Amino acid sequence: MDLKQRLKTHLSQIVRDRDPYLATGGHFFVRQYIREQLGQWGEVEPHEFQVSGRTFVNLILNLPATSRRNHLPPILIGAHYDAVPGSPGADDNATGVVAMLELARKFAATPARYPLRLVAFDMEEYGLLGSAAYAEKLKQQKQPLRLMMSLEMLGYCDSTPNSQRYPAPLDKIYPNRGDFIALVGNLRTIPDLIHLSRNIRKVGVPSEWLPVPNKGLIVRQTRLSDHSPFWDAGYAAMMITDTAFLRNPHYHQPSDNIASLDLDFLTGVCRGLEVGIQRL
Repeated sequence: MDLKQRLKTHLSQIVRDRDPYLATGGHFFVRQYIREQLGQWGEVEPHEFQVSGRTFVNLILNLPATSRRNHLPPILIGAHYDAVPGSPGADDNATGVVAMLELARKFAATPARYPLRLVAFDMEEYGLLGSAAYAEKLKQQKQPLRLMMSLEMLGYCDSTPNSQRYPAPLDKIYPNRGDFIALVGNLRTIPDLIHLSRNIRKVGVPSEWLPVPNKGLIVRQTRLSDHSPFWDAGYAAMMITDTAFLRNPHYHQPSDNIASLDLDFLTGVCRGLEVGIQRL
């Protein structure tokens, strides 16, 4: 089975109502599916955290680096698996999760130069709660990271003119066609933004990158995913995204389904990430 078909198979399992409060059956099913898929490549460690007396779970898989490099700090690759009520959440964020699952497959077979830590975050839609709990844990334990990458909506593409919107003044700088993948990082990630964007372009997917100072506080839209708690905790972190509501009309809607996705675009993004991470 090729990469595109594997991504489509994962999507068929994950794209469903899975709000942690209002669709608990779907939420539990998706969590178990992710645990099972990651569990093919190693021990999956649950990271439990509390919200208003209820327990929620991030799922973590650690993959070793190439030989003699496992002393290096890991690259954390995260994607949230919850969705908003009433939306099957295909782009938001099943696309990020399925890319993460395929990165796990790739780097379990062919280790990267750095150890990798793949994390499926819960409760992103309720205020980045899963990633905030995990970033705080790492900070308290003084655990270093080489880089944190949040995979946040990777599958919607629209090449018609003026399909892409921006917060001002970015509209004066970036393309008006929503056919690229965006990489948004704090200033420490500039060399990695350039490197990953270049490798994504090499596989044929347009890519743009944006460095943001001051933890993204001057452009609030840059903070709306699981990378921002890592910014706040002092880590080098970036979001990889199709820009969500700045492009995708199905954002947080019942119409955010598999049919609305561009699976060739998603496959290209995943391939570009595989190449780029391998060369970091």
